[in-house]
Amino acid sequence: MPLRPGTAPAPARQDGPGAEPELLPVLPALAPLLPGGGLRPGTAISVTGDTGLLLALGAGAFTERTDESAWAAAVGLPELGLAAAAGYGYDLRRLLLADHPGPHWPDVVAALAGAVGLILLRPAGPVAPALAARLTAVLRRGRCALLVAGPWPGATQRLSVRAGRWFGLGDGHGQLTGRQVEAVAEGRGTATRPRSTRLWLPDAHGAVRPVDTAETPLTRPALEAI
Repeated sequence: MPLRPGTAPAPARQDGPGAEPELLPVLPALAPLLPGGGLRPGTAISVTGDTGLLLALGAGAFTERTDESAWAAAVGLPELGLAAAAGYGYDLRRLLLADHPGPHWPDVVAALAGAVGLILLRPAGPVAPALAARLTAVLRRGRCALLVAGPWPGATQRLSVRAGRWFGLGDGHGQLTGRQVEAVAEGRGTATRPRSTRLWLPDAHGAVRPVDTAETPLTRPALEAI
């Protein structure tokens, strides 16, 4: 989306040489899936099979901060729903879009890594380990977090939706009102133990929140598949 006249992305946060970068916050419902409860700048997280989870994972960079310094970019995601992004809490004035970068997507990511704090990416094809390593180094210098729709060599975490179901439809009629999913995270290093949580993604009000085991479902399940 075009920048407003007179505005530009805020520079990436710099906390001094050798300082550990501050974690980017995530929505509280997603914090249990991540070591430290946030996104670590300079690292990549792989999200497979669910654009909704990818979108929700980046929303906290806007909703959980008290300032307006957060900028994000979506690269190679022309199907990204801006209404859904706004519903999760994205400020569309501070979301840059590069829908069709084609084979130049690595250059686009490298250019954006120094200007925004978060990039959502769908690469145009498989990513070679050497390329992933080079871009991770660029992300580390820019202190930018990367959320990848699909596999990414060297990703610190791999998130996916194991199961899910929609609610709201009756016998072939009605309106979808919410989706429950089981989200799973697997990692490497100190985060090798899989983590999982049941979420509304989203609930009837468009929010992402944990499933309360005591709550009554909205209606019977409409669809068992994602």
